[in-house]
Amino acid sequence: MLTHLHVKNLALIREAEIDFTEGLNILTGETGAGKSIVIGSVSLALGGKVSREMVRPGADFGLAELVFLVTRKKQRERLLALGITPEDDQIIISRKISDGRSINKINGETVTLGQLKEAASLLIDVHGQHEHQSLLQKKKHLEILDEFAKDELGPVAERLKQAYQDFRELERELKEASLDEESRLRELSLLEFETGEIEKAELTPGEDEELERRYQRMTNARKLLETAGAAYALTGYEEEAGAGTSIGRALRELQSVQLLDEELASLVSQLSDVDGLLNDFNREMSDYLSSLEFDEEECAGTEERLNLLNYLKSRYGRTTEEILAYGRKQQERLDALQNYDIYLERMKQRLDKAEKELQKLCAQATEIRKRYAKILCEKIKGHLIDLNFLNVEFEMSFEETADYTAEGKDLAEFLISTNPGEPLRPLAKIASGGELSRIMLAIKTVLADKDDIDTVIFDEIDVGISGRTAQKVSEKMMLIGRTRQVICITHLAQIAAMADSHFRIEKKVENGETRTQIRRLDETESVQELARILGGAEITDAVEKNAEEMRGLAQKKKLGQ
Repeated sequence: MLTHLHVKNLALIREAEIDFTEGLNILTGETGAGKSIVIGSVSLALGGKVSREMVRPGADFGLAELVFLVTRKKQRERLLALGITPEDDQIIISRKISDGRSINKINGETVTLGQLKEAASLLIDVHGQHEHQSLLQKKKHLEILDEFAKDELGPVAERLKQAYQDFRELERELKEASLDEESRLRELSLLEFETGEIEKAELTPGEDEELERRYQRMTNARKLLETAGAAYALTGYEEEAGAGTSIGRALRELQSVQLLDEELASLVSQLSDVDGLLNDFNREMSDYLSSLEFDEEECAGTEERLNLLNYLKSRYGRTTEEILAYGRKQQERLDALQNYDIYLERMKQRLDKAEKELQKLCAQATEIRKRYAKILCEKIKGHLIDLNFLNVEFEMSFEETADYTAEGKDLAEFLISTNPGEPLRPLAKIASGGELSRIMLAIKTVLADKDDIDTVIFDEIDVGISGRTAQKVSEKMMLIGRTRQVICITHLAQIAAMADSHFRIEKKVENGETRTQIRRLDETESVQELARILGGAEITDAVEKNAEEMRGLAQKKKLGQ
């Protein structure tokens, strides 16, 4: 439910706030007072188009902010699925406009326009003249029917959508597979060459890394031999100046006199350990030097193998693992082309199976739709009669599409007849703007309990209607208001009289500046506003009495009296 609207620096509004309530919220005001600005501000906050002219002249920025109370479980779950968590059951959507650009936020976090629109679609339904006109499009009719039938149709529609995607993917694969003989032979030749080249190389995983290490040692062997050889000589026992020779001589000297002084024993032991460690080091160094001895043939072989691996990498993958994976994939394709007729037959069998499943689901969807279409049209017809379409007939026709779609093979269209004896015809053929608005209101009334959106806004719902029809429209809006929050801008007293909360939008001039203000009316002020709507420029006692009576009758209607 929309609990709060905050507008700042938009058009004629310097700053305004509205606290909406449950039920039917009505906004009225004189022509030019700025009623459209309020709906425009809401639409802006919900992701509507931004223009520089929207910001009030002289202001640096414009702001539209909406606060929603989220209490429905499904609504909350869908928001969480978008990564949006209500805080204290609230969602705050805001858009700040500056230099024709906007900053979009949900609960204080900046989001993209697409994210904002997706979240808003779960919270509020803005119904204006554009949506009236959408009834002239056949596609909208099927959407309305699917929404009405969603409890039973939904699971089938999901499976149908997946089956359609699977069918199209197999269709694409078969088309690509259906090569002419020349193309098949050309591809066979390439596949045989590539798989043969990879197979002949007899690669092993990780081989390239090991070869790189060996090759580096080979290319650096001369420097390593010189340096390691020098270290071996300096620490060895072969040279007179070697550390091993010197330590050995020192050890023998101390051993010759250690019996003369028992304190020498520990020193002799330590030096003996050093001699042993150096001996071990010298042996390992000798082994290392031996490992650096490569013959020319081994060096050439390693270099040749590396060149082969680098060539294969340039064609088939960055590592030996990727090259082997590519080879396996090409081998599968080669096997398929070598057994081409069998391969094509299997592909066709898979496609036939997928099409049969798709046909079955399309038929299920059609059966459900036709069954629910009868129920939906009966319900809409009942509400249309209430809305002063006294001799109306309302049905839905079905045609089959030429090809499959993700929604099935149904083309559905609402048909209407408003006069006895007239044939049923498409809405676009006969419906005026006022009739379209009433038809959409009837549809909204039927769908009121089918969706999880708490708030619906009606703008221009009273186009082209008056008198008894207006009264009927107000009663329908009251009916929707029992299960949903309704916000409506109107210029008709019959609709305004039904308000649970009545707001007046007025234009004032202060210090030479025109401003739009919005305030909630108490009961007395609401009756006065009804009198203004009824009486126009001159409000007589009779007009005031008529307004009081209209308000009283509306209250009784709401109480079911």
